[in-house]
Amino acid sequence: MKKTRLYLMIMMLSLGAFTTVNASEKNPAKTTTEIPAEIQVMLNRLEEIKDMDKSDMSRAEKKELRKEVRAIKTEVRSTGNGIYISVGAIIIILLLILIL
Repeated sequence: MKKTRLYLMIMMLSLGAFTTVNASEKNPAKTTTEIPAEIQVMLNRLEEIKDMDKSDMSRAEKKELRKEVRAIKTEVRSTGNGIYISVGAIIIILLLILIL
């Protein structure tokens, strides 16, 4: 009995190699290559900022650009659909299922 539990735990921990689980619904009508217009505008702005010559900017201007880049990146990330579960959360859930 103890060996089977040990093997089961080892198997469950080895399945922890997967970092995230995406639990979103897939819409068959929408292709994944389509990028919404507002997201494309943000991505274009990021490319403009990357291509800028920042050597002649003041410290305050650089700081404003960094804030803008962070804001754009968080907004782009927040548009992604799905629920992401970490490996630790999956392990805890599995342990709770085994115990109960």
